[in-house]
Amino acid sequence: MTDKEKALCAVEALKKEYPDALCSLTYTDPLQLLIATRLAAQCTDARVNMVTPALFARFPDVNAFADASLEEVEDLIRTCGLYKTKARDIIALCKMLRDEFGGQVPGTLEELTRLPGIGRKTANLVLGDIFHKPAVVVDTHCIRLTSRLGLHNSKDPYKVEMILKDLLPPEESNNFCHRLVLHGRAVCDARKPNCPACCMNAFCAYWQQKQAQQPEQPA
Repeated sequence: MTDKEKALCAVEALKKEYPDALCSLTYTDPLQLLIATRLAAQCTDARVNMVTPALFARFPDVNAFADASLEEVEDLIRTCGLYKTKARDIIALCKMLRDEFGGQVPGTLEELTRLPGIGRKTANLVLGDIFHKPAVVVDTHCIRLTSRLGLHNSKDPYKVEMILKDLLPPEESNNFCHRLVLHGRAVCDARKPNCPACCMNAFCAYWQQKQAQQPEQPA
């Protein structure tokens, strides 16, 4: 089986297992997704979803965030971790959106990654979920699961993104990454993957290697 064939098998297996490939962050507009994703760095989506209702109620749009007090934003997002850096980035990116983009979240990777604190992962998530463009969102789940499948042996997010971009059908890439997150949480845990219950074990290099290492049972 080639890597491309394996990737297609993974797409179909996860699509069957998780038909609703939804982003686990709660948002109602592009700005909220952008900010929620920034908050999710080194923080769980569940924690972010607990924090953002009060944050977005207090600052409902770009202008409100751009004019916000740093201390007030810090206080509202304190439990997300790295809150000082995240608060600074959120205010700065909203000022840039207001001053350079007419208050709108831009729709290209180049423009999004110009925003303070916004890297390729966040930019690709916004491109896929908001603008419905082909995008590969490389997070820890994506790197772990696709490595275990045998699609690469890299931990570099950019390299993994480029590899998967070549292997995945463009129209499936964004939802595939959402499903990897769901599967990583439910089955393919970092420490104790539940391989026997995995919908991809028939073509997973990690599982096949584990099986090969099992001692032979006496006849």
